[in-house]
Amino acid sequence: MHPNCVNVEGTDLQADITLGNLASALTIHTEEAPLIAELKAGSEEAFSWLITRYHQPIYSLLARTVRDPADAADLTQDVFVKIFRGIGSFHGESSLRTWIYRIALHEGLNQRRWWRRHKQQEVTIEMETVDCESGEPARLKEMLVDPAESPYEMATHTEARERVEAALRQVPEPFRTTLILRDIEGFVYEEVAEMLGTNLGTVKSRLVRGRACLRQLLLADNAHRATTANAAQLLHREEAR
Repeated sequence: MHPNCVNVEGTDLQADITLGNLASALTIHTEEAPLIAELKAGSEEAFSWLITRYHQPIYSLLARTVRDPADAADLTQDVFVKIFRGIGSFHGESSLRTWIYRIALHEGLNQRRWWRRHKQQEVTIEMETVDCESGEPARLKEMLVDPAESPYEMATHTEARERVEAALRQVPEPFRTTLILRDIEGFVYEEVAEMLGTNLGTVKSRLVRGRACLRQLLLADNAHRATTANAAQLLHREEAR
């Protein structure tokens, strides 16, 4: 096929995707309009619905992004206080959901900054994050992760989920937040870019590198568990003799 044909098809496809996202965004904004109007009018019922709908997702997001998950509950309350106080200045530049998540991410960022200033000296070696950009870089083939199958989806039962959560906390920023928003929360690339104040290329790059880092951490954890299990088996055999 002629190279120009490839470029034209790619351009048409990108245009279709962009138009589709725009249509979806317009639909969301239209559906949100009555709720936003009630929130701005101070409706207690509307705020109650909002808290019921978003409390758990926001708590989960913050628990994964701050240093100490125990801080997530207080931060979640702070987020809803800011929503209550700031809804009057919300003019629909983004969806309500995107706006709420942006407030949550900002609160999480402030918490991490505070932690670095006041509590970093208390970190033990076991709590330090893994810098995936130092040492040997990840091989290209390891970075080409199928976008339809995120590392988080590997967690099919409770133990596996806990292992993924533990590994996720070791992925350095800004890759961790990008992973959470795209692979766990399910936001589209455009929404992630808007929340993080960056462009699509940066979001996709961070996602690829974050997935590669998470995959390395999970593989290392598997190898450690296998080594430990083999050592335990050998010890059991020796004792049985």
